[in-house]
Amino acid sequence: MASMRKPVIVRKFSRDWCAGYAGSSFGEHQPELEILEQTGKVVRIGWEQVKWVCFVRDLPTGAVDQANPERLIRKRFSLRPRTAGLWLKLTLTDGDELEGLAANDRSLVDGAGLMLIPPDTRSNTQRIYVPRLAIQSLEVLSLIGAAARKRVSGGEEQRDLFAGEEERG
Repeated sequence: MASMRKPVIVRKFSRDWCAGYAGSSFGEHQPELEILEQTGKVVRIGWEQVKWVCFVRDLPTGAVDQANPERLIRKRFSLRPRTAGLWLKLTLTDGDELEGLAANDRSLVDGAGLMLIPPDTRSNTQRIYVPRLAIQSLEVLSLIGAAARKRVSGGEEQRDLFAGEEERG
């Protein structure tokens, strides 16, 4: 079922990469990553080889995309992100650094890796999955929450609203 598979680009620590489609049960409890290449061949890659998996809009075509198929130009936020989540800075085992936004939930503690929103959401890369084996260190730069709501004070205004009912009772 092609609809159950998402287009991905897998970057390995060897700087090699492969493109194809990942299944929906991707990465959670499987010993290796299984990718269906565009040629129809199934490729299995051990998680210890995977640097990151980029969920992309378009798979690379032609020689232009061979050097940077993810089209991941910015790896750091130039300004404070506006989307709610945890702003993380990851140092990978090869020394490469990557920033992204992660959900503020149990996936930070549980699971086989982290799903991040990249700094440039207008690029080809929509999400980045980093296996835990690839992370050397992780730093929380900021917690970005929803806008704070103004509270209505329950002082004198509230008592005046119900003053008439006391007289009736």
